[in-house]
Amino acid sequence: MGERREAGTKKQTIASRWPLIKSKQNLQITRLKDKDLFTVQNFFTSAESEAFINAAESIGFVNQGSLGPTKGEAYRDNDRISVNDPVLAETIWESGLKKLFSDIKIRGKVAVGLNPNIRFYRYKVGQRFGRHIDASVDLGEGKRTHYTLLIYLSGGFKPKAKNYLNSDTDSSSELLAGGETVFYSSRNVVVAEVAPTEGVALLHVHGEKCLLHEARNVTKGVKYVFRSDVAFA
Repeated sequence: MGERREAGTKKQTIASRWPLIKSKQNLQITRLKDKDLFTVQNFFTSAESEAFINAAESIGFVNQGSLGPTKGEAYRDNDRISVNDPVLAETIWESGLKKLFSDIKIRGKVAVGLNPNIRFYRYKVGQRFGRHIDASVDLGEGKRTHYTLLIYLSGGFKPKAKNYLNSDTDSSSELLAGGETVFYSSRNVVVAEVAPTEGVALLHVHGEKCLLHEARNVTKGVKYVFRSDVAFA
């Protein structure tokens, strides 16, 4: 399948207040494939996740599609926001990710921060992102991204009363079902399957070593995701 298409990005200057991000202590890591693929439990608190959802809804999502496999692109149907915010990227990096990446090197280079291009994804019932790989991005000044960062803002095992700003997409009374992020080996065998859970961060290497992966169809509720990339220099 083709690499993920970032064309049509909606970049905006916003006045919305992001939540105050607390410093993360004693983060629990679950390695799914050595250092190439791992999750971090409770990276965002419930309050932080809800605040990001409300801020994103106040900006307004735009549907992101693709031309499809016949045109060399992965099937994609989700709603998306993109904002350039170096301060937010640095805040989240310093809150705990910097320490997690202190012993990870790629070709002698070390992790130096997050891509300031922050994206928010929303998947409603029936929406999904087909099998694809994530491309490495040259950020200039010797910096290049090598890891994808996804932080699930919704999902889990118990319903919560959340009042998202857009009532048309408020499925707070419903548990989130579906929407798993699934990784495949070169032989098309499932390597890992991660169910969206509020506050959990998923990190995986991308670029040349990126595993083929997909975001499965959401069958109930609304899946919200915070997205950035880890840069090395």
